[in-house]
Order: sequence, then structure tokens, then C-alpha cells
Amino acid sequence: MSKPLSDHDRRKQISVRGLAGIENVAELKQNFNRHLHFTLVKDRNVATKRDYYFALAHTVREHLIGRWIRTQQHYYEKDPKRVYYISLEFYMGRTLQNTMVNLALENACDEATYQLGLDMEELEDMEEDAGLGNGGLGRLVEEADDWLRYGNPWEKARPEYMRPVHFYGRTEHHPDGVKWVDTQVVLALPYDTPVPGYRNNVVNTMRLWSAKAPCEFNLKDFNVGGYIQAVLDRNLAENISRVLYPNDNFFEGKELRLKQEYFVVSATLQDIIRRFKVSKFGSREIARTDFSKLPDKVAIQLNDTHPAMAIPELMRVLVDEEKLDWDKAWDICVRTCAYTNHTVLPEALERWPVDLFAHLLPRHLEIVYEINRRHLERVAAKYPGDVDRLRRMSLIEEGGQKRINMAHLCIVGSHAVNGVAQIHSDILKATVFKDFYEMEPHKFQNKTNGITPRRWLVMCNPGLAEVIAERIGEDFIRDLDQLQSLRNYVNDEAFIRDIAKVKQENKLKFAVHLEEHYKVKINPNSMFDIQVKRIHEYKRQLLNCLHIITYYNRIKKEPNKQWTPRTVMIGGKAAPGYHTAKMIIRLITAIGEVVNNDPVVGDRLKVIFLENYRVTLAEKAIPAADLSEQISTAGTEASGTGNMKFMLNGALTIGTMDGANVEMAEEAGEDNLFIFGMRVDDVDALDMKGYHAEEYYNRLPELKQAIDQIAGGFFSPKQPDLFKEIVNMLMHHDRFKVFADYEDYIKCQEKVNALYKNPKEWTKKVIYNIAGCGKFSSDRTIAQYAREIWGMEPTLEKLPAPDDKQ
Repeated sequence: MSKPLSDHDRRKQISVRGLAGIENVAELKQNFNRHLHFTLVKDRNVATKRDYYFALAHTVREHLIGRWIRTQQHYYEKDPKRVYYISLEFYMGRTLQNTMVNLALENACDEATYQLGLDMEELEDMEEDAGLGNGGLGRLVEEADDWLRYGNPWEKARPEYMRPVHFYGRTEHHPDGVKWVDTQVVLALPYDTPVPGYRNNVVNTMRLWSAKAPCEFNLKDFNVGGYIQAVLDRNLAENISRVLYPNDNFFEGKELRLKQEYFVVSATLQDIIRRFKVSKFGSREIARTDFSKLPDKVAIQLNDTHPAMAIPELMRVLVDEEKLDWDKAWDICVRTCAYTNHTVLPEALERWPVDLFAHLLPRHLEIVYEINRRHLERVAAKYPGDVDRLRRMSLIEEGGQKRINMAHLCIVGSHAVNGVAQIHSDILKATVFKDFYEMEPHKFQNKTNGITPRRWLVMCNPGLAEVIAERIGEDFIRDLDQLQSLRNYVNDEAFIRDIAKVKQENKLKFAVHLEEHYKVKINPNSMFDIQVKRIHEYKRQLLNCLHIITYYNRIKKEPNKQWTPRTVMIGGKAAPGYHTAKMIIRLITAIGEVVNNDPVVGDRLKVIFLENYRVTLAEKAIPAADLSEQISTAGTEASGTGNMKFMLNGALTIGTMDGANVEMAEEAGEDNLFIFGMRVDDVDALDMKGYHAEEYYNRLPELKQAIDQIAGGFFSPKQPDLFKEIVNMLMHHDRFKVFADYEDYIKCQEKVNALYKNPKEWTKKVIYNIAGCGKFSSDRTIAQYAREIWGMEPTLEKLPAPDDKQ
């Protein structure tokens, strides 16, 4: 295998990643050595690679500080409306390279480290991915993911803004209002991480909260037992932010999770109110106790239902603490809050037991009941006598265990509700939230997801970014719609060759990585067929498995035929309690063990399960992909963003008409994707008719063969019954109708194989896909949120650069 171009050499020739050119390299080297000595207390004799990473990180961070402070000064002086995006998960990946790219420092740092005798790639690899979520790119939960064990050079603790968060206790109703008393207090300590804009000198803030126990040890009363109990109590309090609740797309009503959700919401809202009160607007132009202007200065976006407690908490603050009357407080709350829905799966929607609420947050339960009472009065007034509608629209679900429907709370308490792809938003209006849409259609919107072209093109695929920049200039990095002009180069022989060459270089590099980590010899000329996402039945990794087995059987049956070689990679994480997902992973690895060691198949088919899938691994895998698998059952995937990342990096999509795939097909042209399978209407019709897996099993011989192999222990000879429960699920309990799409999927994969044998025509479709990516920039998404939900106008204003030496 020829050695791929090194990133160091590539960076030297790529202007797009360092538009400002080489800065003062000598000064960077001096600052690097200063941090090595004075921050890390090391010299070159004893320093480790991690020390060198930290020294470089602190050096780069210095260039953030002035911009960060200047941005905050600018916000104070101009007093604009502020957006608070509350989420329990942020997939940040690594910060060093992202910061260097956004500040145009990468070429200079690359040269400085080179002159210091260090390897930039090795230093970048020392950084841990920030473990701030549990979705497709989130943290691995099977093993401890202690991403802070070596410290975090990017964050700044702000103990001066620590806030108390209350739990448990009881309520007292007095003539002058309600008091929440006898509570247990946990302190919320903020940690700020700078988030730099792309070469505009703006640095915003991601504020994270850490739980700390209050220091209330009464030493004179201590005996050994008391001391131990005090330590245990402290651990219990601090577990709130120590342990990430691991399930994704499946709701379990556990007390710790509700504590986490309320903890981040309470701390954030206290912070918002504090900032509002001390702002120029709050302190000079209106009385401090006048909150009527809060929606003009504050927008709160609820990312899914996890921060839904912001609604009753804001009401508690305004009514109980600030003494506003209910109607005025409610008007402020609704105009301030907006809700983004991320799933239509019923099992993923949060429904908290009333008993748990009463125990943990008694005052909030009273507020939710009052919100519901007034809400149902409005429903009854509009739909008199419609008892069924009242039951469906209630925030409190009766029958068996009473539960609070948090999605209903979010809709009622927000002025805007959006899905994250057009088909998803339409499904919300037509089915999931149909009653609410009929009552208040003005609330419902769509905001199709987007991805940042800085991380997901410039940073992870510099070769492709450079090839594009050579044709259309570098402004596309800020305005991804400019990629449309690449359609002019679809028949340009040189451009076709350049695109194909970059893809092959990325494949060579990733093949080296795979061989190092999985000890499997990879054919770099094979099609890299990749499905990376959360392991879940609705995403249908099992359909992918059935294709792999079918293709394997075909090769075995006709070993002398000219088969299109494939390396199939499946990656993703499973929630620890999700047994079926675990078995899906085990099946993928078992298939790989058989296929990869079959001499008849050779290098024509390989199967690899990508372990510990995360942002950093995605940045390697996605640029190397030829084929992107987006094969969820139509009507189940809200949007997806991995599909966009693959598209932008020159992979073709095989997919159903689900989530953002629909809009991707519109933008690139449906002929330039491999679309197969049922549409949403077909799925609904099959539900009406009744889905019977046995019909497909008996009618399709290749499907029957694959299922029989799985059931009979062909892929698990030492444990023949290992996968019988998977087969039983597919045959009798498959909500996601894998067999119904099998035949069309296999035929579509045959079209993929045929086109891959014609590299020129394949690459033409790749160019159409890249050219159609403009819509899927997060810049567009955020601008739409700003204009259509937050009531703000996005600006391209660039702040003056600070003097970093000050």
C-alpha cells in the first residue's frame, strides 16, 4: 500500500486553512516554552506528549482570551437580545484544531511545532473528546469516560457565579404567596468554555454546570459515623453532574435524570435573571422588578424536552420570588421560551411520574397542575364537549401511574415549536401533536438541521476544501450556498480527477488507521460502505447486516465473478440497558469474524465494527466514505446530521425517504442518491394492512437463507442459539419492518455496485451532491432560528481584533 500524504505536508500546501498566513512563529515558540515552564512546571527533559499538548493549548488559548473579553464587553455595551440554548448534550469533539482553524492560527502553529521538533498530529491526538452527550457521537457508557482526568485547558471556573439549586422539601401557602421550604441545596458551579466564531473575532460562551455539595459540616458534632454519612451525602449531591444518564431515544423515569434536568435549568435561569437585572437595559432603562421586557432581551431555546423544567421554573421565579401575577408571568414565559422536538418515537418522549415530581420538586408540580388547569380551560372553550380531546391534550396522563407529558408542557409553554427536517415537522403536525397544531397552528415551524462547514469540511477534509477553493474561492466557508457553482464543473475532467484523488488519499489514510486498530487488511480500492450512528432498531443496522450476508453468499456461490469489492463499516454506541442493541453489535462482529477470515472471499468483502464512535473518529471516517447508509424506516428519523456530513465530504447516499434525506434528494437531485424502500404513506398503509414478516421470508430465498444462517449458528458456531432472539424479533415483533424493504434495498445495492465500477460517473454524482450541500449549513439553520423564532437579525459584523499581548 502506498503511503498517503501526511497531514503535515498537506497543511503546508493548503492555504484555505491558514488564510492569514504564517504569523510570528518565533513568538508562538516563545509562548509555548513559557507555558511548558511556568504553567506546567516542566522542561524538555521530563515533558511528555501530553505536556506538549497542554503547552500548545495554553498558547492558542491566549489568542482567544482578548477576543472573549472583548465580545462580552461588546454585548454589555450594545445590550442585544441574548439567546440561551439549553441542552443536556453538546458534541464538541476536540477544541485545539477547531480553535486554530477559526482564528487562522493553524499554519503558524504547525510551523512552530515543526521547528520545536514536535509532530502536530501527535499533539492533537492527546486531546480527549469532550464527553458532553449520549447521542450518536456521545460518550461511551460501557466504560468510564473520564474526559476530565488530565484537566481541561479550555475551561474557566467561575465560582463567583455559583448558584444554589433546591430539591425536595414542601410548600407553604401564605397570603403573600407560596414558599418552598425545608429543601436540600446543591450548589451549581459554572465552567465557561470559549466558542470562537470563524475569523470574526467573536468568542461566545458555553456554560457548563458542576454540582457541588454545600460546606455545612458541623465539626463539633462529628463522630466517625457522622463523618462518613457527610461524605456519602456529599457524593450523592455531586453525582448529579458526575454521571451522565446514558439512554438515548429511550426514556426511563429515574430520579437522577430528573435531578440533572432541573439542576441545569435552575442554575441557567438564575444566571439569566441575574444577567438581565444587571444589564444596562435592566438597571437603567427599566425598574429592576419590571420583567415585562424580558422576552425582548432573552430567548430560551429548549433542545428537546430535557430542559422542559425551564417553563415551571421560570413561572416559579416570576410568581413566587418576583411577585408577578400569574397571567403576566405566563405571557412572559411563553414569549421567552421555544421548543425543538427531536423524535417521534413514543418510547423516547419524556413522561415523568407525578409521584416522583411530588417528592423531588413539590412546588413545580403545583405549577404544572395550574398550567394544565388553565390550558384545559382554553381547550374546552374552543372544543366544547370534546372530552377525548381534553384527555389527549392534557399535560397529565391519567390511568395507572399518573405522568406528566413533558412534550405537551413544552408546547403549551412556548411560542414556537419546531421539528428538525421538513418531513419530521409535517409528521409532528399530522400525527404526534395534531391536536395542538389544530388549536395553535401559528406555533408550529420547521428548522432543518445543519452542520458547520468549518469542522466538517475545512478541518476534517482539508484536501477537498482546497480543491473546492481552487475553483470557486474561499468564501464558501462562510456561505455554503456558493457550492452550487460547482455544478459548472461536473464535466470538468481535471476537477473530476482532483475530487477522486482526494477521496483516494482519505481512504488510504483511513485504511492505515483501520489496519493498525483492527488487524484487518483493507483493500483501499474497495468501496468504503459506512453506517455510523446510534445503534437502534429504527436505524436498521440489521437491514445492513442482511445485505452483507446476502452479498457474502453471492460471492461464495459464484467466486469467479467480478464482484465490486466492499469494506463495510458499522459504528455507533448502544445504551447499556438496551439489550437488543447490544445483540445487534454482537451480530455485526460475528458476521465480520466469518467474512473476514474466509479465503474464498478474500479482500472483496470485509466487515468492521468501528469501536468507540465519537467526533474524532467521525472526522477520520466520514472523509473516507464512498457510500453513506441512511436506511431508517420512513417516518422514524427526525433529521440526521451524519447524512449531511457524508454528503458534504463526497460520499453518495443509499437511503430511504426519511429525515433530511428527503431534502438532500431535493437539493442534489434524486437521481444522484440511491433512494429505495417504502415512503411514509407506504409504511402507514402496511400498518393498516398488517405487516407479516413471514410472507417476505417465504417469498425471498436469499432473505430466508440469511435468516436461517443467523438462526442456525452459522455466524456463532460455538453458541448456535446466540442470535435466535434477534431472529424472533425480526420474524414476529419488528416495528421497523426490516423485511419489507429488504428486496428493494438489495436491488438498490446492485445499482451502487454497478455505478462504482464507473469511477467517472460515480464522481460526477459526488460533485452534484457536494454542490447541493449549501442548505445544510448550520449557518442557515441558526439564521432561520434567529429571524423566525428568536426575533433577532443575524449579523455578519466582525469585531475588531484585540491586542493579544495585553
